[in-house]
Amino acid sequence: MDENNRETRTEFVWPETAVVGMDAPVRWLRKGWADFCAAIEVSLAYGVAFTAMGWGLLGVTKGAAVELALTTGFLLVGPFVCQGLYDISRSLERRERVKLAPTLFAWRRNAPAVGFYSLILALLMAVWLRISVVVVALFFPKGFPSLGELLANVITAPEGLMFLIAYSIAGAGFALLVFATGVVSIPMLLDREKMDALSAMIVSFNALRRNLGPMLLWALIIVVLATAGFASWFAGLSVAVPVIGHASWHAYREVVR
Repeated sequence: MDENNRETRTEFVWPETAVVGMDAPVRWLRKGWADFCAAIEVSLAYGVAFTAMGWGLLGVTKGAAVELALTTGFLLVGPFVCQGLYDISRSLERRERVKLAPTLFAWRRNAPAVGFYSLILALLMAVWLRISVVVVALFFPKGFPSLGELLANVITAPEGLMFLIAYSIAGAGFALLVFATGVVSIPMLLDREKMDALSAMIVSFNALRRNLGPMLLWALIIVVLATAGFASWFAGLSVAVPVIGHASWHAYREVVR
């Protein structure tokens, strides 16, 4: 073959996933806190924005069904909304100066793949909203109660426990699906510009499969921190979400070789 006509081919190398111990989630959390402190002004800017978003949702939504769906749905879209936080940790890792403006457009690095994954999350969020409304309607056929009434019924009414179980099972199923395909996929898409969304989701699933115990512990930590943020009328999210976002970057860097 003539040298001038020779084609240069780039072979796709499938990322390897490492096996980590049960102490890994705590280590990721410590590193996430260290990144939060190292870039506290930019990280807090994201945290305050998440808190403001929570207050805004409560202000514009009516009825417990929508409020509860949007609140729990935050955990579904969490990997997407934390992109800027991943970019902050990426810059700190490279010893680069951290600025807020560039992190807002980190998705441009791999826009097609990130856009495709965000579309999948948007569709899952729409389905979850519908399922959440249906589950509430099944247990409260006389009309959607307010969030306060719903919480009171969960504690006092006999059907409250059944509602809590049904809602938790439905939510856990969606959360596990998103977590399995997204625990390392968005950080990977930002870090590897030629990675496509479906490949990243498969790698993320393999990371969960090979590290089931540590990853489930990490998921539990995320739920606990997010719940504490919600319980403080979203004020706690100003710290919880940035720390989770930074820690998720370190989870990706440690699990995906």
